[in-house]
Amino acid sequence: MLLTACLDHPLKPVDLEKGSVGDEKIQLTVNKDVDILFVIDNSGSMGEEQANLAANFGSFVEVLEAPDVEANYRIGVTTSDNGNQWCPAGVYTPEGGKLVLSSCKSRLNDFISQQGDDVQDLACNDICNLDTADLEISPTTTDVDPVAAPRPWLENIEGRKNIPDGTSTAEAFQCFGPQGVNGCGFESQLESMYLALARAQATSEASYGFLRSNAILAVVFVTDEADCSYNKDWSEIFDKDGNQVFWSDPTLLTPTSAVCWNAGVQCSGDPSGYESCEPVNKDVNGNITDVESDAVLHPMSRYVGLLAGIEAEKQQINPEQEIIVGLIGGVATGDNQPYYSDVTDTDPIWQRDFGIGPGCEAPNPNDPDDPIRAVPPVRLRALTDSFSPGNNYSICDPNYSPALESIANAIREQIRPACYTKCVEDTDESTETLEPECTIEEDPPGADNTVRIQECLKDQDGYVFDAVTGDYQLPSGDVNVCYAALTDPGGLTPSEGDDISDDCLIEHYNLEFKIYRRPGFPAAGGTAISASCSLADFAEVSCPGIGG
Repeated sequence: MLLTACLDHPLKPVDLEKGSVGDEKIQLTVNKDVDILFVIDNSGSMGEEQANLAANFGSFVEVLEAPDVEANYRIGVTTSDNGNQWCPAGVYTPEGGKLVLSSCKSRLNDFISQQGDDVQDLACNDICNLDTADLEISPTTTDVDPVAAPRPWLENIEGRKNIPDGTSTAEAFQCFGPQGVNGCGFESQLESMYLALARAQATSEASYGFLRSNAILAVVFVTDEADCSYNKDWSEIFDKDGNQVFWSDPTLLTPTSAVCWNAGVQCSGDPSGYESCEPVNKDVNGNITDVESDAVLHPMSRYVGLLAGIEAEKQQINPEQEIIVGLIGGVATGDNQPYYSDVTDTDPIWQRDFGIGPGCEAPNPNDPDDPIRAVPPVRLRALTDSFSPGNNYSICDPNYSPALESIANAIREQIRPACYTKCVEDTDESTETLEPECTIEEDPPGADNTVRIQECLKDQDGYVFDAVTGDYQLPSGDVNVCYAALTDPGGLTPSEGDDISDDCLIEHYNLEFKIYRRPGFPAAGGTAISASCSLADFAEVSCPGIGG
């Protein structure tokens, strides 16, 4: 994370031991770390949707890399395939929450569905324009592993990516993001999320270290079907010779995805346009149950509880941090609202296959005879609304850019500049910009280990930047972190490096900080940073309207 400022005079450190009455120590929110998990449906109907996601992923990355955001992000991808007895090993290869990072061109067979539909060109060859060398993953360290190694995710930390310099994250995702269409048709999106987050915390997993304790966590689902995260203790709901209470047609030789809908959803109102459909726990006999272990689909409490627990841990570090959940699924285009209706009379095959009518529908430019349709989400929408109400977008839209940008903006709102939230005294009014007296300190976890952070290197023109990387320069070779101060409300100095962000200016604050760390030397999880600055005697005069 960085700090900007181009001052003619160096900041004068305050001697905290004197306890100046005009000083106030303030915790700074300088966290720009974001861990993002994409759970992508890889069942047979997802060719157009994966192509749409990959082609428009630049809208997502542009927000994360915007100059006023500069997120230190990691992007991991897993699939919706968590296995099922109707998806036998050897034919299907369920990821089970493992992060996947390989070029679609290296696994083109994944783009031929079990029914023989071929989307190799549509969802991979026509989008992925990079070769193996362009996609080579550079070794990186993590907070839990100081030994550099290739990791199964994309990252951009302090402006340094783990892919070649000439490759952008958006271009890389166009190759890494598409997951194919030969995954199991009984999608377990929620369970895949659960397992992915669990694996990321297990030392034996390749994804260990993906989650950073202080990072914002965002989970994004991309799917056209209902969640089918079933409890394997009750796998008999899929058996031909088992209890077929959830089957739409017990005379069929195999179950359909209607089992997933019928086993976890209860609707109310007129079937031609239900008032609402909500997730419920049902036992093996189809009865609603309060005993969660009897629920044939894993209860929503399993998934809400997991994210709530992670959120609570993160709020021990930053009380304002919130988990972000986004969904590109079967909600209506235009208003992104769920729509539920039986279509037994108008489309009995769809009703048989999915248990409910389409939640959205749109023309398919690649096959006019096969429109894009999606099952309305209920369990996935419930999870999204538990953490990010309304962060649902239609998978039937022809362009996912607005959806991806909106989801990224939800992340952006969690990344706030480190404004100093008091009116700081100007110690030299002869210069155009504020000349503050401040001390910046870093407090890693543990007792009595607070250290003072030095200022980033300056010369007579202000802060010195590396000509190649554009990063701030550390004051010496044995220093791994430095601060800079932003004091220019815009245009007072020729440098853009000292400009205060609009977010701070809106609140009428006159000082902002950024922190720069040497690559490979991240802050320990739970590290707090504070600033103590001399305050103006008359805030209402020096900073009129401060705080609002």
